[in-house]
Amino acid sequence: MSHNVKTTRQQMIVLLSENDMSARDLSQAMGIREKEVYEHLPHIGLSLAAQRKKVIVLPSSCLACGYVFKDRRRFTRPSRCPRCKKSHLREPLYRVCEQ
Repeated sequence: MSHNVKTTRQQMIVLLSENDMSARDLSQAMGIREKEVYEHLPHIGLSLAAQRKKVIVLPSSCLACGYVFKDRRRFTRPSRCPRCKKSHLREPLYRVCEQ
């Protein structure tokens, strides 16, 4: 048995250190549900703080009116635009980088 098997969160950190990815991208790359990705992201943020790294969120935006969810603190995808009420949104992207 190999001792260098990475946990789900460690694998996510590696992927996010290399690319900007959406929760959907991560779920497909790792073979887990999108909901699980959202459950792991806050924990990854906490564990990265000790390594002087952090999860950057490139905010979701409305494809209809251009509204950007720049003040949103949650990792999950918003359901609809507060300005025009449409639900045609670009997914937020996540990235791990140095603080």
